[in-house]
Amino acid sequence: MLSFAFNWTKLLQRRQPNLALLGFQNSVRNYKVTVVGASGGIGQPLSLLIKQNPLVRELALHDLANVAGVGADLSHVSTKATVESYAGDTELMDALRNAEVVVVSAGLPRKPGMTRDQLLGANGSIAIKVATAVSAACPDALLAFITNPLNSIVPIASEVLKAKKAFDPNRLFGITTLDLVRAKTFIADFMNINPQDVNIPVIGGHAGTTILPIFSQCKPDFQGRDEDVKSLTHRIQEAGTEVVKAKAGKGSATLSMAFSAAYFVNSLLRGLNGDENIIEYAYVASNVTDVPFFSTALLLGPSGITKNLGLPCLREDEEEALEKMKPVLMQSIEAGIDFATSILCEEMKKAVAK
Repeated sequence: MLSFAFNWTKLLQRRQPNLALLGFQNSVRNYKVTVVGASGGIGQPLSLLIKQNPLVRELALHDLANVAGVGADLSHVSTKATVESYAGDTELMDALRNAEVVVVSAGLPRKPGMTRDQLLGANGSIAIKVATAVSAACPDALLAFITNPLNSIVPIASEVLKAKKAFDPNRLFGITTLDLVRAKTFIADFMNINPQDVNIPVIGGHAGTTILPIFSQCKPDFQGRDEDVKSLTHRIQEAGTEVVKAKAGKGSATLSMAFSAAYFVNSLLRGLNGDENIIEYAYVASNVTDVPFFSTALLLGPSGITKNLGLPCLREDEEEALEKMKPVLMQSIEAGIDFATSILCEEMKKAVAK
């Protein structure tokens, strides 16, 4: 998992650019990927990375504005994926039609002092809009959300898809890969080793204390004291805020999120392609715990999730952290479900009134 890098030296030596990413493989099939929110801070670098993926046949870019310029720019990159741009609500269905993977980065970014839950009002409406369109245009697509607050957004999307009779729990994902990327990076820095040599489970959700790195299962074994585990855990949990502060409120984690999302999308594509042993962590509908949405290791395949691999072995302190975080995660899940239910009820009333 998570072995993902560019070889720019080889790239510059080639007559025709071949920006192969480690882990990509030749394919007998190619796929259409749609990025919703493609002209945003995450959407642009994410679209560039996906354009380089040899498993992609067509890249559809959608946003409310400024997407045509992004599409024109990206279309000049000499990789085989074609690029089409779609703008506004009226073209969302066209962007989604026949897509096999849909990745959603649309939404307001976090600002200083803003919690993820404060984003729910604006970004929840986006999740409803996209999930509704997916249910009609490409109900069999793998739908992966980046949009925050992710702990609430995925439950919102699930409620909409259920209402539209298009819900498949194996095809809906919240991308939590950035939490693993950060954990690998911070641990490697602490131990003075290569991040690519680090593997650690990160379970739970995608905000604050709901992000739970399992240091007892870190490979190689974590070489630090209990205080170091606590310090690194806190940094992993608050890394998003660290970036927001570093950017002085003018942005959030865009580049690292795009890197992480591109890696996750590649794993989805490899699963669709029938590659074996594709395992990633993601926030999904789950019965692994008594919380209905939870991030654990997943075996991916041609229909999305082939198997939820469940919880890793936990130390006593990690079990305590898990139990402590569950009510926090459940509160976010319930907030998302309540939000979706309210909007769907209003839509039903309007439909009846007509």
